[in-house]
Amino acid sequence: MVDVKGRWALITGASRGIGYLAAKFMAGEGCNLILHSRKLEHTKKIMEEATAMGVTVHAVEAELSDPAEVERMLAEIDALSVDVDIVMNNAGLQVAYRNDYLKTPVSDFTESFQVNCITPTMICYHFIPRMVENGFGRIINTTSGIRLEPQQAGYSASKAALDKITIDLGSTLEGTNVLINLTDPGWCRTDLGGPYAPNAPESAFPGIVVGAFVEDGKSGRYLNAPYFTGMTLADAVKKAEAEFDSPYGR
Repeated sequence: MVDVKGRWALITGASRGIGYLAAKFMAGEGCNLILHSRKLEHTKKIMEEATAMGVTVHAVEAELSDPAEVERMLAEIDALSVDVDIVMNNAGLQVAYRNDYLKTPVSDFTESFQVNCITPTMICYHFIPRMVENGFGRIINTTSGIRLEPQQAGYSASKAALDKITIDLGSTLEGTNVLINLTDPGWCRTDLGGPYAPNAPESAFPGIVVGAFVEDGKSGRYLNAPYFTGMTLADAVKKAEAEFDSPYGR
């Protein structure tokens, strides 16, 4: 299992929900953090909590629907002069639930694809070359298990596109010790999942972060967080490495 103590992780959407809990989890493992939110004040609470756990924490802000804002954020992270070893593309956008789905506006797709697919891909492209150069990297892209619901077409299609990009990128990274995998927290009671979701956000752990700790060289896997609910991190890593194979067939 990878020891993340002293490494640096970028977590998008870190001010609340799954991102907030992921930040606390990683800090508990000794990982330094770069925490993204739309506004710096949103991450004040988690910054204070993580710093009290003995790690170094920086906060960055960006509106992920704006590519220029994303580029500015990435430049700001570069200026910190630290190696980003782990990326958790957690932030996501669910525009609307369209009962009259045949009238879904084009904007549902353009907004969803920008935040849920294009921006995570920009972040991946930015950090992968340095990860390969350093001989270590872990990227976790958050997908969704939503299917057969045209009422959420923009959201689900954007996540499906991210799945495809993640799997394709992973095939190029074999042998580099840079691993890129997918995760899904399940339907949790977060701002995105809503108050009637069946699962507590805590149920997504340790599964939601297990991709940061595997060290079997495999990418492109769907490490669905509910499969690991109630397990220790060490046991979750063992399960992921033993039972989840890459999709490349070689």
